[in-house]
Amino acid sequence: MIPEFCVFYGVLTFSWIEFLWEQYLTLRQRRVYKTTDKIPERLTGVLDVETFNKAKSYGIDKNSFSIAEEWFHMIISTGFICLNGFTLLWNFSKYCLIETRYYDSEIMTSCVFLLCMNTLGTLMSLPISAYSTFIIEEKHGFNKQNLNFFVKDKIKNFLLVQVISLPITAAAITIVKWGGRYFFIWLWVFAVVTSLFIMTVYPEFIAPLFDKYTPLPDGVLKTKIEELAKQVKFPLYKIYIVEGSKRSAHSNAYFYGFFNNKRIVLYDTLLKDSKDIMNNKTIIDENSQGDKIEEKGKGMNDEEILAVLGHELGHWKLNHILFYLIISQVNLFVMLFVFGWLYDHSMLYRAFGFYESAHPVIIGLAIIFQYVFSPYNTVISFAMTTLSRQLEFQADGFAKKLGLAKPLESGLIRLHNDNLGFPVYDSLFSAWHHTHPQLLERLEAISKTD
Repeated sequence: MIPEFCVFYGVLTFSWIEFLWEQYLTLRQRRVYKTTDKIPERLTGVLDVETFNKAKSYGIDKNSFSIAEEWFHMIISTGFICLNGFTLLWNFSKYCLIETRYYDSEIMTSCVFLLCMNTLGTLMSLPISAYSTFIIEEKHGFNKQNLNFFVKDKIKNFLLVQVISLPITAAAITIVKWGGRYFFIWLWVFAVVTSLFIMTVYPEFIAPLFDKYTPLPDGVLKTKIEELAKQVKFPLYKIYIVEGSKRSAHSNAYFYGFFNNKRIVLYDTLLKDSKDIMNNKTIIDENSQGDKIEEKGKGMNDEEILAVLGHELGHWKLNHILFYLIISQVNLFVMLFVFGWLYDHSMLYRAFGFYESAHPVIIGLAIIFQYVFSPYNTVISFAMTTLSRQLEFQADGFAKKLGLAKPLESGLIRLHNDNLGFPVYDSLFSAWHHTHPQLLERLEAISKTD
């Protein structure tokens, strides 16, 4: 019993240490919100008092919500561990199949188990998601969803998760049972192929189930984007506008695709006159000057959009995407290797109240990946956050070399203001949580001479 005792309380202790650390960081940032009353000197003239106060209020509300949400999740997680949740759900899953010929099928029982886990997770997240959307985001002017849209969105998302996850789970269990001693190699190959396949089909076939994608019509902006892509030899195939304004007023831009079939996607909330563009009306912007951000309305001008895209294309040109992909797959291989080593150790199962002689693959995956790997995942997450911040600086530098420094500065400020981002953060909180440098850090780096 001693090894099981050590594993159980070790996992529980680390979970609470990590949770209290997160709470400490959140409270540090809360103090920054409460005590920062002046606009940073660097943003004087480009951040008005009204927007600053709105950003402060938004930050405090999100901070308060984050504290309550983290306590809720921690209490549920602790209760699940202490009440042997895996055993209870596994037995319930077997009970659901007791009158069928699949009662002794590990694959079918695992699929029912996963469906139960996903259902419970969805039900517990609904009130949190609803409060965030209809109270906090609504209060600060970002929510664009009505209740009907919200419910349909959640149902579609839930069904999609089941359609994808259940066959993958069945295949993974089959590989573990079939693969012998070195099953983790075959499982890793399957995971790599599956992830690349999903990355390929998601933007084309899955994302349009949730949002409307419209080709950017011919005009000044499209011509400028195509010229920028040609300048950096980016194999641009199409440019889309996604109608994210039906969901939220937050804005973004990204690209996707492999080889010579790359697409650029702009959120309609990123664009001025987005309604006219979505309706295929030609917009001619003759005064797109990146060093001016005096317009009160939301959205970027052409030069600022080009600067933001120059940053995103910098990630591609500097091979950041490939770098992330390699790191993630190497990390996955390491985790699957350790899983293959620990998978059949009865002590791990007994530590979480699972005393059956057979060791279901899905239970082993849940215990090892969710709990045993928890300290490792925390270290890796922090390391990746630190790396991401450095790569963001590099991408900014790439856009600067394209001659887009001024519009990039004004674009970042506008994006920050439109999303009510607070300009000041606690250094420790930011280092732990932010994959992107703070706005002031980025502006300082961009303004430095080469």
